[in-house]
Amino acid sequence: MLPARHRLTDRADFAATIRGRGARRQGSRLLVVHARVADSTRTDARGDDSPRVGLVVSKAVGNAVTRTRVKRRLRAQVASLLPSLPAGTDVVVRANPAAADADSHELGEALRHCLRGLLVGEGP
Repeated sequence: MLPARHRLTDRADFAATIRGRGARRQGSRLLVVHARVADSTRTDARGDDSPRVGLVVSKAVGNAVTRTRVKRRLRAQVASLLPSLPAGTDVVVRANPAAADADSHELGEALRHCLRGLLVGEGP
């Protein structure tokens, strides 16, 4: 489970991370990862610059049991990557329908690949 300070919960924060200024995205067959890194001029109302992560797993992925399994696997993979995320980064991970058939290792590889592309600058 992710600590509360690392969870993205507000709808406005999700929208800003997906569509806001400075938002970037990188995709794979299993996932689409959106990220927005805070710049030094942006002040944070939270007073905390911990990286935050939000998950989006829609009904297109499967029934409730399948969606919960995918979310649980993604949460575990994200938790291990939190220390490597830059301070002030907001990340939204959206699962594609193919994620329903993927195991934890495949989801982790896809997540690392997408984050590497975003944080190194290879994303669109």
